[in-house]
Amino acid sequence: MNSVNCSHLNLFLIIGLPFAFRESGVFAGVILLIGLTVLVDWTIRLLIYNAKLSGRNSYQEVMQFCFGKSGLIIISGFQFVFAFGGMCAFCVVIGDTIPHVIASLFPAIIKIPVLNLFTDRYFVIMFCTIFISYPLSLYRDISKLSKASGLALVSMTVIVTSVVIEAPQVDQKLRGSSEETWTFVQPQIFQSIGIISFAFVCHHNSLLIFDSLRKPTLNRFAAVTHLSTGISMLACLLVALVGYLVFTDKTEGNILNNFPKDNVIINIARFCFGFNMFTTLPLEAFVCRESIEIYYFSNAPFSMKRHVISTTVLVVCAMIVSLLTSDLGIVLELTGGCSATALAYILPPVCFLKLSSGKWWSRKKLPAVLCVGFGIAVMILSTILSIIKIYKNF
Repeated sequence: MNSVNCSHLNLFLIIGLPFAFRESGVFAGVILLIGLTVLVDWTIRLLIYNAKLSGRNSYQEVMQFCFGKSGLIIISGFQFVFAFGGMCAFCVVIGDTIPHVIASLFPAIIKIPVLNLFTDRYFVIMFCTIFISYPLSLYRDISKLSKASGLALVSMTVIVTSVVIEAPQVDQKLRGSSEETWTFVQPQIFQSIGIISFAFVCHHNSLLIFDSLRKPTLNRFAAVTHLSTGISMLACLLVALVGYLVFTDKTEGNILNNFPKDNVIINIARFCFGFNMFTTLPLEAFVCRESIEIYYFSNAPFSMKRHVISTTVLVVCAMIVSLLTSDLGIVLELTGGCSATALAYILPPVCFLKLSSGKWWSRKKLPAVLCVGFGIAVMILSTILSIIKIYKNF
């Protein structure tokens, strides 16, 4: 089941990466994407090594083994923020995609009373969230949504193909400034790291994937990790370069929003992407709910009343946030900068430093120390800059 989350989050990396390149500059973006892919690959494998050293079977258990109750609180908090940010982003995407698709399929619907509400962003977000995503979020057994992983992979292929084919053909009026094309680095580079990190984080699923291998060894898992991160990086580079080089300074947080509303191929991609969100929000709601249960009710029996209340509050809050903003980029920046950097670049090497012997400046430990420093710097700067950006936009 948990590999489903990785597939869905990679969808966000696909549609959000051209915007990340706009934030960082095209050359810095390429360097960042390659560098962060290598770093994420290393910290995922480091987390598995930590689990072997501690004899534990989950990210939470490793953190608790290393740092006790405070470690469990920290990992639960960051996972909650990460998953809730994902819920908000998914609601934003529903509002960005479904109305365009409906208006394209049924052009006359705009003139029909009541039914024309399905072309309104706010109504569609509320309708889809309340009547589709919310009931699915009430499932206790999230494995019922496991088939969504295959749909996410198909959607990723459709989106990549659609953007690569259609972007070079868009009208000149929709293209960005050619003066912005070949910038090396931009001031918003730290926010772009947050966006890339948001979609690359699959660390909370890594141990489950490791255990699912026929012969779970470190070498076998390393091969799987190299292959998956490598393929993701190549697909993302393709979409990012094609999307950004066409739209440059006009590139939006969701690259599909840069295309005309009546583009048939892009509307197919929008439909695939939006449809995926119906099942993705429940997956993230499950992670949020699990974090709450672990922190507050770890020794309490299951309560259906508590289950329904926590699910309702989470879904409604995510829906409200998505109604207040249509900027997917800022959601990815803030969530990625605040939580994804901690989950990917700080906590795995911190656990390694705790579990392994030797001086921190030793050859074995120094890479982990540098990774922690990088993660802390990015988390602080990216979060602060994102908050300032939100404040200026109000």
